[in-house]
Amino acid sequence: MNHKISPSLLSADFANLQKEIEMINQSDADWLHIDIMDGVFVPNISFGFPVLEHVNKICQKPLDVHLMIVEPTKFIQEVKRIGAYIMNIHYEASLHLHRSVQQIKEAGMKAAVTLNPHTPVHLLEDIVTDLDMVLLMSVNPGYGGQQFIEHSVEKVVRLKELILKKNANTLIEVDGGVNLETGKRLIDAGADVLVAGNFVFKSPDPLSTISALKHL
Repeated sequence: MNHKISPSLLSADFANLQKEIEMINQSDADWLHIDIMDGVFVPNISFGFPVLEHVNKICQKPLDVHLMIVEPTKFIQEVKRIGAYIMNIHYEASLHLHRSVQQIKEAGMKAAVTLNPHTPVHLLEDIVTDLDMVLLMSVNPGYGGQQFIEHSVEKVVRLKELILKKNANTLIEVDGGVNLETGKRLIDAGADVLVAGNFVFKSPDPLSTISALKHL
């Protein structure tokens, strides 16, 4: 029960966004996961900063902001302005990753790096001690509701081994296809944070679903 739950806003009902966020406020969720997409880095477009300013005013949970965009460091100040607790950028989109991580921290946010399903964890060996968190995508980024990629469990194990080897305090977050069955396997493998979208927001009882994930 030491792990965190970060429901993904991408799967919320945007016609009733305030109601959905108020549900998150009442729930056992630790964070609110926000995916920002540009239609270039991933084949989809999500919400922008004006929407997220309003989300920040309503949401009482720390914002876990995941940028699925090219040139993510251009938006560090905007992400900070909307109240992000943690800013998450993709390894694949960051040419100067160490510099980007330092800039995020200098802005007063926690710094996280995401790996796509095909990107091996050993590529983070020289930077993992500088990171507050690594997000492993267990589906291909861009859309909710995809099938869980099975090798993600072993990837968590390898990343945990790297973190322990480096004596780092880096959290492991996993996003994609998370439910009670896959979530339990991921936690057992060493994951610290579970992102769940459709499984939470399409549930007939989201509060109970979040609670069940929290008590895995």
